[in-house]
Amino acid sequence: MDRTLHQKNPFIVPTTDGKHIEEHFGLASLGGGALSIARMVAPPGWEEPFQNPEFDEYTLMVSGRKRVEVDGQVIDLTAGESLLIRKGSRVRYANPFDRPAEYWSLCLPAFSIETVHREG
Repeated sequence: MDRTLHQKNPFIVPTTDGKHIEEHFGLASLGGGALSIARMVAPPGWEEPFQNPEFDEYTLMVSGRKRVEVDGQVIDLTAGESLLIRKGSRVRYANPFDRPAEYWSLCLPAFSIETVHREG
């Protein structure tokens, strides 16, 4: 039995806001709900609506900057930094800066549209 999975073709999540999402492991790519791992590139000017997820989300910044508004606090992340947003937080992610923001996101359990609870 092979105990490895070499992901060569991550699932490209269709978006309408210019954000590029490559899910390497998770519900969309493999049907597994334990966790999701995705590489993302958010273009300048990008933002999502507030959400109240049922999962913990870890962000690891690769390049650029990303703004996180969480429970009334504003945090600007830069390359080499990471952040954990615990489930149940009211959070919004954005890139109001002039360069793309590249980062990795890990969600426990896996991200799903049914458990992210986006506002609006």
